[in-house]
Amino acid sequence: MIEFATALLVFLLAHTLPARLGAKARLVARIGRGPYLALYSLLSIALLAWLIDAARRAPYVALWDPAPWQAHVPLAAMPIAFVLLVAGLAQPNPLSVSLRGGEVPGAIVSVTRHPVLWAFLIWALAHVPPNGDLVAVVLFGAMAAFAAAGIPLLDSRARRRLGEERWRTLAARGGPRSSGRGALVAAALGGLAAYGWFVLRGHALLLGVDPTPWLGTGGP
Repeated sequence: MIEFATALLVFLLAHTLPARLGAKARLVARIGRGPYLALYSLLSIALLAWLIDAARRAPYVALWDPAPWQAHVPLAAMPIAFVLLVAGLAQPNPLSVSLRGGEVPGAIVSVTRHPVLWAFLIWALAHVPPNGDLVAVVLFGAMAAFAAAGIPLLDSRARRRLGEERWRTLAARGGPRSSGRGALVAAALGGLAAYGWFVLRGHALLLGVDPTPWLGTGGP
């Protein structure tokens, strides 16, 4: 349990302190946005892998019994999360998290200013019902709270960086967009394809748990 708590703390701090301490801005200025995002993504994946491994090896403390309906929650919610994640990362978004630079947001901002954060929030909340043990609830609850807290925080940072008038213009649902419905549809199809691969193969391959048998057994 100590290793899990340590891994969770390190993961959350690694996604909080760089921006707060100004390290992110200094590194981006020194090595560029692209290399920074690549290195930061590798670090995030490594920390997430450690966190998941520590969670799987932590003592199991049951909080509720499995029920058939619980498995349907992530299976129904995750297509939405995948679409938001792929569209959010693939399209420029000066208002929030994105892998693409650009001063004009993509069409996904017409849906939400923070598609990536909403994707993680949906992912975390959807995985609570079928994982009724203490470690899982702490893990997914912390991730959900982290994603939810990031929404007003990123709004505040974007307002300071862009200025109130510019922020309101870009955040408006009918404001300027760097891409239209075609790009959004393509991102949605990419997200659904990623979901299909993950639920049929990726989840078992990467996490060691096949989500599809849950439908017949009532839980993971």
